[in-house]
Amino acid sequence: LLLFFLLVVSANALVQDFCVADLSLPAGPAGYPCKKTSEVTADDFAYGGLAAAGNTTNIIRAAVTPAFDGQFPAVNGLEISIARLDLAVGGVIPLHTHPAASEVLVVIQGTICAGFISSFENVVYLKTLNKGDVMVFPQGLLHFQINSGNHPSIAFVSFSSQNPGLQITDFALFKNDFPTDLVAKTTFLDVQQIKKLKGVLGGT
Repeated sequence: LLLFFLLVVSANALVQDFCVADLSLPAGPAGYPCKKTSEVTADDFAYGGLAAAGNTTNIIRAAVTPAFDGQFPAVNGLEISIARLDLAVGGVIPLHTHPAASEVLVVIQGTICAGFISSFENVVYLKTLNKGDVMVFPQGLLHFQINSGNHPSIAFVSFSSQNPGLQITDFALFKNDFPTDLVAKTTFLDVQQIKKLKGVLGGT
């Protein structure tokens, strides 16, 4: 049993200090190939892309600015990443999941209503968060964030993966060529409502 435990622990351990992503090569299931250590500099371990606000002039009035392995090569292989969340007044990050990571949200400015739904009994956990508040969203569970205040909101979200993955429920149903009759049968929504949503989100 002890040997098995040591094998499991060692399987998840880094065999080198870091593996800065070589973005000139394609990513595989385990991430990007490592840049040659002779080409790694201190600049690889710092990222300034989260300083500016994201563009919230869109249908959800929100923006997510990621610092995943594709933007921040140093997190490659470390199973961590971060992103900036900007929510204009009335902005919303619709119900979505991150298949590959749990998430921690820290509110920096404004008021955010956030919540997730458990998978075993579909219990809804809701919380209104203010500056300095933190909330966790377990891996793979449907969750959302809404600006519930009268001013723009900012949060930073960290993930237990270098690339957490993302599937937004509304986009998965209505922003593609998923046949309307099948959407109706699998969601119990009215056909006319589905067509309206497809029109709004760009589906066919």
